[in-house]
Amino acid sequence: MKPQEYIRKRFFPHLWCAGCGHGTVLNALLRSVDELEISKEDIVMVSGIGCSARMAGYADFHTMHTLHGRALAFATGVKMSRPELQLLVPMGDGDALAIGGNHFLHAARRNIDMTAIILNNRIYGMTGGQFSPLSGAGISATTAPWTSIDPAFDAMKLAQAAGASFAARTTTFHVHELQKYFTRAIQHKGFSVVEVFSQCPTYFGRKNKAGEAPEMLQTFKDSTAKLGSKQLEENPQLIPRGIFVEQEKREYGEAYAQLCEQAREQRSPKRRYGKEAPRC
Repeated sequence: MKPQEYIRKRFFPHLWCAGCGHGTVLNALLRSVDELEISKEDIVMVSGIGCSARMAGYADFHTMHTLHGRALAFATGVKMSRPELQLLVPMGDGDALAIGGNHFLHAARRNIDMTAIILNNRIYGMTGGQFSPLSGAGISATTAPWTSIDPAFDAMKLAQAAGASFAARTTTFHVHELQKYFTRAIQHKGFSVVEVFSQCPTYFGRKNKAGEAPEMLQTFKDSTAKLGSKQLEENPQLIPRGIFVEQEKREYGEAYAQLCEQAREQRSPKRRYGKEAPRC
C-alpha cells in the first residue's frame, strides 16, 4: 500500500494550524506502518483530547477518540481483550503527562505492548495556549503571562524510571530519524515511548517570540544532538535525541495469559455448590 491509502481523505483538509508539526508526525507514522506492511485491520489508534488527538480522525485504522488523559487506559483495555492487535496512542503534553500522567506511569510500569507517542509542542494548543508539564520555566503562556516557574518533566527519564522498555526522542526536523524510531518502537514487544518535539507557531511560537515554523524547526536542529555524539559531549546543554532504552522485559499481556493458564491447570473443575469455576 501507499502511505496515503492509510488516510481518511473525507476528513481533509485537516484542522491543524498552518506550520503545525503534527502533520509531519502523522506522515512519518504512516510511512512506518507502510514500511512494516501492517494491515489496517490489525491496527487500533487510540487518542484523547487535543490537537494531537485529531490523528485518530485522519488515520484509516480502527480508531477510538476518547477522554482527555485517558487514551492509555482505553488502549490497555483494547490490548488486554485483543492482544493480537497493534496499538498506537498519540498524545499531547497534557494528555500524556498532566491529566494522563498516572496512566502513563502505570502503562510503563506494566510494560503493556503498545506505542505511546508524545507530541511535545510545550503548550496546550487546542484550548488556548496554556502552559503544560513539558513547557518548562521561563515560558510565556495564557496561564503564565509573567512566564512559568514550573520545571518541565524529562519525558525520557520519566519513561525509563517508570519501566518503559523502549524510549526514544527526536523532532519534526529530523524526519528520517522520526520514521526510523517509529518503526523500531512498533516492532518492539513492550511499552514503547516516542517523544517528538513538534512546533506550534500559533501559540508557543507567537507567545515566546520563537518565530514561525521554519525558525522553530531550525531551533530543533540547533538545540538538539544525538546521544553519544561529539557534539553533545562538547555541549552538554543541548537536548539529547536518540534511543534512550531498548531492552527485553516481560510483557504484561503475555504474563497475564500465562497466569490464566496456570489458574486453569490448578483450580478444581467445580466450585462450591457444583458451579463451574469462572474463566480468566
